[in-house]
Amino acid sequence: MSKAFARRVEDFECEHCGSAVSGDGYTNHCPVCLWSKHVDVHPGDRAAHCGGMMEPAQVVSKGSSFRILHRCALCGHEKLNDMTPDDSIETALAIASHH
Repeated sequence: MSKAFARRVEDFECEHCGSAVSGDGYTNHCPVCLWSKHVDVHPGDRAAHCGGMMEPAQVVSKGSSFRILHRCALCGHEKLNDMTPDDSIETALAIASHH
């Protein structure tokens, strides 16, 4: 199992909100609801067997950028992911206001 990043250009339908998402090879969450799916051990490897939905539990700052802390609803695994310019700022603010 490699720890190297494996870029995968994949479009998908968000399993949380149903939005159609156009992937760019770095897309790891829905830009509308910010939910993700637990499919990787290392980015892009699709080696995680859990398959649970990853809730956007927190929005945290990293310098002048922001990251989403995703927490798997099935196994509790946590992973930080960078926010992108396409991400819903309204959804991010709603998540941040709960913490």
